[in-house]
Amino acid sequence: MACVDVRVVHSSALAIQEHRRIRRLLDTAFGGRFGDDDMDHALGGLHVLVEDDQQLVGHASVVQRRLFHQGKALRAGYVEAVAAHPQRHGHGARVMAEVERIVRGGYTIGALSASEGAVEFYRRRGWVRWEGPTAVLAPDGLTRTPDDDDSTYVLRVEDGVDIAGLIACDWRDGDVW
Repeated sequence: MACVDVRVVHSSALAIQEHRRIRRLLDTAFGGRFGDDDMDHALGGLHVLVEDDQQLVGHASVVQRRLFHQGKALRAGYVEAVAAHPQRHGHGARVMAEVERIVRGGYTIGALSASEGAVEFYRRRGWVRWEGPTAVLAPDGLTRTPDDDDSTYVLRVEDGVDIAGLIACDWRDGDVW
């Protein structure tokens, strides 16, 4: 019988070896399309690590970001680098259950950018597509991000968020959402 362990670790407490294990899993899960900017986005928050017989088989991180909506800054638990080993099953659900616990416990809203292949997985877990337009608070001001309109998903934690309205994220290098 396999021994599955779920741990939550802040980026600052990850040893260099754990960073390397996470990156290897992400490179495998994303078919080599997980870039340095993507890795940078996953740092600075909490990492959910799932190990099966001491092999890292699942990962996600929750980092705090500011999302701007209806004239307010929302404290968002932004989910990054969600991956499960492609030859293991059920670990993605374990990762997301812990991610959702973290988001519900400390944030106004959860948010993530879903790949087309993962949309149904997130929907089944209660994440909903943001129906309104998306934007970024860029160095030159508020800039629409229409390419992100269909891939932005949220987990509502508090009432009063109108998912049909405009939402903007804070600026960062690489993919802003």
